[in-house]
Amino acid sequence: MDKTIYFDNNATTCVAPEVREAMLPFFGELYGNPSSMHAFGGQVARHVQEAREKVAAFLHADPAEIVFTSCGTESDNMAIRGSAEVLGPTARVITSRVEHPAVLGPCRRLRDQGHREIEIPVDGAGQLDLEALREALKGGAPAIVSLMWANNETGVVFPMEPIAALVKAAGAVLHTDAVQAAGKIPIDVRRLPVDMLSLSGHKLHAPKGIGVLYLRRGTRLKTFMLGGHQENGRRGGTENVPYIVGLGKACELAAAHLEAERTLLARLRDKLENGLLATCPDARVNGDRQNRLPNTTNLSFEYIEGEAILYHMSDLGICASTGSACAAGSLEPSHVIRAMGVPFTAVHGSVRFSLSRYNTEAEVDHVLEHVPRIVRKLRDLSPFGKGDTLPVEL
Repeated sequence: MDKTIYFDNNATTCVAPEVREAMLPFFGELYGNPSSMHAFGGQVARHVQEAREKVAAFLHADPAEIVFTSCGTESDNMAIRGSAEVLGPTARVITSRVEHPAVLGPCRRLRDQGHREIEIPVDGAGQLDLEALREALKGGAPAIVSLMWANNETGVVFPMEPIAALVKAAGAVLHTDAVQAAGKIPIDVRRLPVDMLSLSGHKLHAPKGIGVLYLRRGTRLKTFMLGGHQENGRRGGTENVPYIVGLGKACELAAAHLEAERTLLARLRDKLENGLLATCPDARVNGDRQNRLPNTTNLSFEYIEGEAILYHMSDLGICASTGSACAAGSLEPSHVIRAMGVPFTAVHGSVRFSLSRYNTEAEVDHVLEHVPRIVRKLRDLSPFGKGDTLPVEL
């Protein structure tokens, strides 16, 4: 194929054509400040409100519960740090070992500042240890719990309903990073008693630089972005109108096509995954194959480096990743893969393929034609692919 084959949609997605069209007027004639008192700004404010309503409908929330931010990372920090400041210095911070750095970072910063931080383990399939969560919730000190809905590297979906039941029974505050879940599986905050939820526009075909924090009515949060009355005083700063409008359109599209896309993506993913397992000896799927996102597969190819596979695929115009884009360039194996106890022979050989509605069966066929050749070539070059003794992991 002459074009790029993009199977790295958990890192970012293309901006949908409908989203680009919705944004364009706000780079031109509709440039007013939505916080201005005059009619020229007021017409822009109406579009911001319409976008807020579309995001709220997507989550089954009230528009007043939607706070626009710059990205998922800001939303995560706002939820975790803002809650901890309200709960006070004795508050416990509970998360998991497989969270995105946008959650682990602020949780560990709070630990360094004197908070008790607990990271819940996962099993070999990447599923949360619910009994460990139950134990962590015991005790009198207030707690903020931040657990991802779906893992960005493996696609494993945490059982949010049992998690929420445990957390709320303990009287703790619950935040979920739903950045990877949004647009891929249904989200209904009327049914699930989460207090806060983060999402990021560029994971569901909106542009980079726009995110949301869902803040359930009555949830106490100390804001840290000061300087203006925007977002009902919860997040100061002039509204990023084109991107807000784009996110509203992206959420509208995602809601309309969710079920059809889930079926399509699961079929393409399974064809890709099963084809690679059949043609690449010593390959394994990392994570729960039943409870996961429909678009994601994470495979380890034993005895070779995942980065080497990516370089060879990139030469052929095929894009994938070894895990989180936020950790790209690190020589350390993925903290997610390590937390799952993946064998040392496979821990460095993981590759994540993540699809979107713009991928095709022909693209899957192209990957299945070339990746097995790449794996064979690298194994031929590797002494550890020929039965030699493997080094001992330090």
